Amino acid sequence: MDITIISLLILAFLILLLGSSVWIGISLLLVSTGSLLIFTDTPPTQILADILWNDANDYTMFALAGFIFMGEIMLRSTMSKNLFKGLAPWMALLPGKLFHVNIAGSTLFSAVSGSSAATTATIGKITLQELSARNYNQSLSLGSLAGAGTLGFLIPPSLIMIVYGITANVSIGQLFFAGVFPAILLAFCLSFYIAIRSIINPNLAPEKEKFTWKDRIESLPLFLPIVLLITFVLGSIYTGWATPTESAALGVVGALLFAVISRSMTFKQFQDSILGAIKTTTMIMLIVVSASYLSVVFGHLRIPAELTQVVASLELSGWQLLLILTILYIFMGFFLDGFSIIVMSLPLVLPLIVEVGFSPLWFGIYLVLLIEAAQITPPVGFNLFVISGLSKVDVLRIALYALPSFLIIMLVVIIIYIYPEIVLWLPGFVE
Repeated sequence: MDITIISLLILAFLILLLGSSVWIGISLLLVSTGSLLIFTDTPPTQILADILWNDANDYTMFALAGFIFMGEIMLRSTMSKNLFKGLAPWMALLPGKLFHVNIAGSTLFSAVSGSSAATTATIGKITLQELSARNYNQSLSLGSLAGAGTLGFLIPPSLIMIVYGITANVSIGQLFFAGVFPAILLAFCLSFYIAIRSIINPNLAPEKEKFTWKDRIESLPLFLPIVLLITFVLGSIYTGWATPTESAALGVVGALLFAVISRSMTFKQFQDSILGAIKTTTMIMLIVVSASYLSVVFGHLRIPAELTQVVASLELSGWQLLLILTILYIFMGFFLDGFSIIVMSLPLVLPLIVEVGFSPLWFGIYLVLLIEAAQITPPVGFNLFVISGLSKVDVLRIALYALPSFLIIMLVVIIIYIYPEIVLWLPGFVE
């Protein structure tokens, strides 16, 4: 049978399953097994057994579980709640004042949670009520939180980067290095937008209280534990003292120590942290294993090789291919979560990217940025639902508020295409 027809049949079957609300991981397993049984003579059980053993025993999976557990501990302790009190006196110095707590708080918490949804939920619980009580503009408050919450995917230790590294066979440590400057750039652009809006219309951020330098100095200990934990965890990776897996274990120990010392976690909260980490880890592992299975199936059917030849025959330039992929990924982001987008598309897309000369490391950051944009696009933008649940505002209205953040993310995508050194310089420097 023609490879094009086979590809279309597989895609149609997958869309049918996803449209029927079957779990992503189960859908991938069913599609992969069915494709092997129908189109090849290869026994699926042996392939699946090998993938289950190899992927489940991959040491990078321990990094995934560790960083998730660390984020769960942070989420349930008082360290996250102290962020607003600690950051507010300092952010009040900027045009836009406490709006910037959304950006700074998300940046800091992202560096210990690794999750966009967790970052949005945690910072939103802290800031939205405070900003509303101070009569800050609702659209800018919700829109800036939606954009800033996506930093959970770009700032190390990003869970989405770990999944990309496993799937694309790219060094997770190098991915963490590569995400640093794009994350700083995105955070700066989001804050710059808030400042410009607030300068044009000062009524967006009415000033109701003033902070003295004494207040600012006294606020430092409130967010110092998070800063120390970030420095400890990421510093151990960047200095080469620990691997990402080892730093995840160190992060868990550090988060527990802070929680115990500050007496901010009960035994029930500790149990909830363990259960939350188990649920999230097993969900992601199911998707990753299923995606690896599908990737092997594609290899048996020679779909990536054939598709690479087709694209090569079209003689597309790098920017033309990226433009097509950008449109495709934005469209996928309307309906799928970030983990699913990566594991479903990478087996087909990565060979094309390598064919036209892009670095898989650079492409990883490009893809993470597009997945960040997907987090704030309806109808399945996870950050939109999180904020809607916190604020009781309609999802579509929040999506409209988040449109400037979406455009800023796309601007950063263009910038890293024009200046790829923003992504590649730090990994090359420390390599």
